[in-house]
Amino acid sequence: MSVKDSARIVGWVRRLSEIALVGWLLILLLTDTAQAVSRGAGQIPVPVLGVLGIMIYLLRDRYRVAGFCVLLAASAVVSAVHGVFGGMGLPGFAEAGTILLLTVGALRWVRPLRSAVLLALIAMAVLEVSVWVRGGNQGMAIAYGFLFFVAWATAAGIGGYLRYLQERREQTVNAVRRAERLELARELHDLVAHHITGIVVQAQAARTVAEHRPEAVVPSLDAIAGAGGEALTSMRRLVGVLRAEDDASRVPGGALRDLRVLVERFAADGPAVTFDIAQGVDDATLPPGVITTLHRVLQESLTNIRRHAPGAGWVQADLRPAGRGVRLLVRNPRSGADPHVSRLGGGFGLVGMAERVTALGGELTAGPAADGAWRVVAWFPLEAA
Repeated sequence: MSVKDSARIVGWVRRLSEIALVGWLLILLLTDTAQAVSRGAGQIPVPVLGVLGIMIYLLRDRYRVAGFCVLLAASAVVSAVHGVFGGMGLPGFAEAGTILLLTVGALRWVRPLRSAVLLALIAMAVLEVSVWVRGGNQGMAIAYGFLFFVAWATAAGIGGYLRYLQERREQTVNAVRRAERLELARELHDLVAHHITGIVVQAQAARTVAEHRPEAVVPSLDAIAGAGGEALTSMRRLVGVLRAEDDASRVPGGALRDLRVLVERFAADGPAVTFDIAQGVDDATLPPGVITTLHRVLQESLTNIRRHAPGAGWVQADLRPAGRGVRLLVRNPRSGADPHVSRLGGGFGLVGMAERVTALGGELTAGPAADGAWRVVAWFPLEAA
């Protein structure tokens, strides 16, 4: 199954679940309407609240908190009116159903968490008070009150669990970004140290040569100025990035041959890989920081293919000039986890790659192509690099 087909299936499953929930609410509304017709005019507010609740549920993405508060206030007002004038039975099922569904959404999406918990507790209080005020005899009020409490507890548990998954994913994403920034800081530190070493060597050579050949000092000064400019550029990127303990065994930068070695190792026990490097792209035109990040993006892309698409028959990769920069494309016929399926977990490798590419002024895109293949495209501006 292609990525396009799997994404379409996931989309239809989401739509069908939404339709099923709305259909369930409409069935509850029909039940409330039938009871209102049989009991007389005093029961009319019950289906009216059901219609209001369904409308608020349909508009929940736009008016999540405000709509929820309006429904709770309307339910409380109807209960207060019944307490004064009477003439009404139990709360409507559509009214209670929408309150429960909106409770799930409040606990999952409302920030901060205290506000969501407060809204959920208010919802439980409104339901229980409505049951006791409108419930008629005490036995029926106890039965329905327990039923609504169990339903509310279930809704609150579902919403709280979804919120836990969401926060866990956000924490993991932040941890991945922080780790990538620290790794990038180490690499930039190595690059700056490399340039500074070159400046020191050139300065020492210029001092030695100046005594015998003063005319040879000018090229050395030009080299010192160029290395200083590159060092300052790297140091600007280093600002704001925390630096962890350095690993002295790591060599700064890298070379394009390291990319070919990586591809050859992957193809030795995996699908066939075609890797082309266009003319005009070489170690001289690419800064070491870009080469290092290209190596990381290619490595992560191949790792994802091995992990999520072990049955892929081939992998295409190429590195070529694009605009005022250079572009790396990695493409395979079958993708990894669909972003809709893995929304609550996974996909952290893409987060780390995007963090590194963006730090160098580039752009990273990953997703299905028109033919169903999965594409990872990383672009770097050579001027910024």
